[in-house]
Amino acid sequence: MPREVDIRVPIENVDNPGYHRKQVARKLKVSPHRIRGAEILRRSIDARSKPPVFQLRLRVWVDEKIQLAPRWDFPLKDVQNADPVLIIGFGPAGMFAALQLIELGIRPIVIERGKDIQERRRDLAKLNKNGTVDPDSNYCFGEGGAGTFSDGKLYTRSKKRGNIKRILEILVRHGATEDILIDAHPHIGTNKLPKIIQSIRKTILEHGGEIHFGQRVTDFVVKDESIKGVHTATGDRFEGRAVILATGHSARDIFRLL
Repeated sequence: MPREVDIRVPIENVDNPGYHRKQVARKLKVSPHRIRGAEILRRSIDARSKPPVFQLRLRVWVDEKIQLAPRWDFPLKDVQNADPVLIIGFGPAGMFAALQLIELGIRPIVIERGKDIQERRRDLAKLNKNGTVDPDSNYCFGEGGAGTFSDGKLYTRSKKRGNIKRILEILVRHGATEDILIDAHPHIGTNKLPKIIQSIRKTILEHGGEIHFGQRVTDFVVKDESIKGVHTATGDRFEGRAVILATGHSARDIFRLL
């Protein structure tokens, strides 16, 4: 069975597998030649040390064949002709709810009051330059949600409620660096986040989902004491098997689906 080993590594050797092997061998009191492989599980920096050092947690194989855990294979289906479910909001909760529905063979129809990323950039430029605020397209509303133009900090207190690694692998699949899989406090990066969100949008559309921007929900469609659809400010009406509210504090409930 592989073992988990914690080691401390100088900054200049954080990406040096040979140095890692020697440190692990010393800690396990075995010859470095007996270590067949090592996989970094966790990486953090200890800035209290002088000089600072990295703390690594590795999965190590000694005298045995390396067996890496398989990555999630993204079993997304073509749901173009499947029954629809409405999702209100295209922030993080809405995006991952849409991907989950596609996995389940259900067609997501996303209703977002704001605009796509390209249009949001223009509205934010007007806001920053002239102080002109579009109530439906600003730092809070639009594709990707309120964090679209931030540095993409990834943190959660819900580590026991779902497969967080799977979420990170989805982000990597759509353009995030693989560092987020092991960093203790991962960041996607301001320059990368908008493109990753656009890539997720592309995946949803390619598999038969729908995304409607500029559609602010004004009322619900109720049938048999259940919410089955919505009315929007443009006068449009959308219906489906159910409605997922993926806005604001409802995000924590969406992630229980994942």
